[in-house]
Amino acid sequence: MKLQISKWLQNLGIACSIASILTLFYRLSDFSWVTKSVYHIPVFFVCIFLISIIIADDVRNLFKKLFWYEKRKVKRPIWQVGIGLIFFLAQISTVMVFNQELTYPQLGGMPLFLVFAFMNAFILTVIYEEVFYRTSNQ
Repeated sequence: MKLQISKWLQNLGIACSIASILTLFYRLSDFSWVTKSVYHIPVFFVCIFLISIIIADDVRNLFKKLFWYEKRKVKRPIWQVGIGLIFFLAQISTVMVFNQELTYPQLGGMPLFLVFAFMNAFILTVIYEEVFYRTSNQ
């Protein structure tokens, strides 16, 4: 049961990242008319998010094959990096699409939302590991 919830959460994070990044690219291009919003939610984001949910499991499995996850003796470090990256990208891309005004404050020249996203990703990875990794792999 926990393994299924873990995969579902990972797939949601991947789908959110894909949809947000594609929406951001279209918003910055000449095709910005594609990203019209309804109640501050871009319609393009919703469409791409639904498609991304379908392909997220394949994307996750592709990266596992790409980094030889199943062949590694010690899987924990690459697992932590993968989960942390999912959390980090999902936060950054969501801020870029839904709250662009949060991208302006800076901390010593670095956008503050990147600092918070990194700290949140670290904390979420530790919490996620305590909930899912230990019970499914030990």
